[in-house]
Amino acid sequence: MSWWRDAVCYEVYPRSFADSNGDGTGDLKGLARRLPYVQRLGADAVWITPFYPSPLADGGYDIADHTGVAADLGTLDDFDALTGQAHTLGLKVIVDLVPNHTSDAHPWFRAALAAGPGASRARDRYLFRAGRGEGGEQPPNDWQSAFGGPAWTRVPDGEWYLHLHAPEQPDLNWRDAEVRSDFERTLRFWLDHGVDGFRVDVAHALYKAKGMPDAGPGQHRDPARNHLMPYYDQEELHPLYRSWRTLLDQHPAVPGAVAPEDRVLVAESAVFEPARLARYIRPDEMQQAFNFAFLEAPWDARALRRVVDDSLAATRPVGAPVTWVLSSHDAVRPATRYGSLLRARSAALVMLALPGAAYLYQGEELGLPQARIPDDRIRDPLWPRSGHRDRGRDGARVPLPWSGSRPPYGFSTAAPEDTWLPQPGDWTGLSAEAQEDDPGSTLALYRAALQLRRARPAPAHGSLRWHSPADAPYLAFERDGLACVVNLGARALPLAETGLRGRPILTSALADGGPVPSADGVLAPDTALWLFTDEEGDGRAQR
Repeated sequence: MSWWRDAVCYEVYPRSFADSNGDGTGDLKGLARRLPYVQRLGADAVWITPFYPSPLADGGYDIADHTGVAADLGTLDDFDALTGQAHTLGLKVIVDLVPNHTSDAHPWFRAALAAGPGASRARDRYLFRAGRGEGGEQPPNDWQSAFGGPAWTRVPDGEWYLHLHAPEQPDLNWRDAEVRSDFERTLRFWLDHGVDGFRVDVAHALYKAKGMPDAGPGQHRDPARNHLMPYYDQEELHPLYRSWRTLLDQHPAVPGAVAPEDRVLVAESAVFEPARLARYIRPDEMQQAFNFAFLEAPWDARALRRVVDDSLAATRPVGAPVTWVLSSHDAVRPATRYGSLLRARSAALVMLALPGAAYLYQGEELGLPQARIPDDRIRDPLWPRSGHRDRGRDGARVPLPWSGSRPPYGFSTAAPEDTWLPQPGDWTGLSAEAQEDDPGSTLALYRAALQLRRARPAPAHGSLRWHSPADAPYLAFERDGLACVVNLGARALPLAETGLRGRPILTSALADGGPVPSADGVLAPDTALWLFTDEEGDGRAQR
C-alpha cells in the first residue's frame, strides 16, 4: 500500500516551531534540530508551510520568489540539510506550493505595474481589467475577497487587478502559458531538492470563470456554496492537476526521497460538496484532499457521522483515502473551538481511528488553546480588513512552548517581547518538557494513539462498521480490529449499549477525570475510548 494512503502528516509553521539563532523567529535549522520530536510522536511525514522570500503580508503566503528561501529562515543549504535529516529519520517532506497568487513584491507584478494599461506580456500573467461605470471608477465585478472587502484594487493608471485574498496577493492568470510553465519549473526545482510531495494552496481557486460574471450576495459566508462561486472549482483545474501528477510520476528519482510513483500532491481545496471534492483525487490527479468538513463539524454525533459517511461514500468511487484534518494554521485550535481540552482529545481519537490519512498541526499534540494576541501585535491581514472585528489566525500560530516556566519556553533565546508573536504566560504546564514524562498528558495520548494506529492499519474503504444508531448521542464504530466509542451526549454511556466487546486500550479521559472505563463500564460525557475488538480482556485502558 502506498505510504500516503494511511499516513499521519505533521504540519509545521516554521516561524513558530523552533528558533536556532535567537532572533525570535523560528527557522529551518531550528526545525531540523527538533525533527526527532516529530519522529518520536509517530508521524510519517512533515508538511512545511511557506519558507520562501515574502514581505509577510499574509504569513508567508504572499511569495516573492517561489524557488528561494527567506533570509530570516535560512538558506537553500539549510533546506537541503533539513530534507536529509528528515529522510534519515524516516520522515517524508511535503512543502507548500502557492500557485493562485504571488506577492505584490514579485518581479512579475512589479513589471506588470510598470507596463501600464492595456494588453502586455507583463500584465497578461495577472488578471488586470478595466473598471465599470463612468471612467472605470467601479470594480470590474462584485467579487469579494476571502479576507473581506472587494477582491479588486485599482492601480494609478486606472486599471484594476484581482486578489481573492489580500491586496498584496495579486492573482495569477492560469490561462497564460508562461505562468503554467513557470510553476512546472518550480515543481521540478523542489523535487530536485528532495521533497516528497506538495500541498497545493487554495487548489480550488486557480481558474476563474470566463467572462468573470458577478458572484452575487452571500460570498464567503456559507462554505457549502463555495463550488458555486465563479472564482472557485472550475473544470479547467483538473487537466492542470493531471499534468502535474504526470510530472511528479516521471521526474527522475532523487537520492533519499521517495520513488517517483510515491510522490504526493495534496489539495487544499475548500470544496465542501463531497462528490465535487472527490474529483480532485481521481486516480490520475492528486492523491489527497483535505477534508475540511470534518474540521468544521460541530461537537454533535449526527453531524460528525454525516461527515464521515458522506466523505467515505464520495471517495470510494475514485479509490482515494479520506484525508482527515482536525486543525491547521488557519483554524481555531480544537481545545478552544470545541470548548474544552477533553473534547479536543476525544476528537483526536475519533480522527485517528478512522480509515484514511490524517494531518496534525504543531501544538495540537500538546493540547494548546487558541492564544489571544494583544491588538498591537496582531499580524493577520484579517484584522485590519475586517475593521478590527476579526482577530484572525495568529492565535493558532504562536511559537511552541518547548521547556521552562515562562516565555519564550525554550522556543528561542530572544527576550519574550522579541519573539515574532507573543506567547501566553500560563503555558508552563503545556510545554513539551512538562508533558514528556506524564502518562496522562495530551502528548502521551497522541504518541500512544499513533503507535496503536500503526499496529492496526486499515484500508481506505470497506472496513468501517457502525455500532451506534444513526440518531444516538454517541458514535461507535469498528474497523480492522480497532473500535472507537465517543460519548457526545450529556449522560454517562454504558458501553454495553454499543454491543462492542474487546480490550480497552486508550482513553481520552483526563488524569483527574475519574476512573478509566473497563469494557463493561460507562463512558463519561465528552470522552472517547479505543478497544481492540480482536482481543478479549478486562484490562483498563491507558490514558
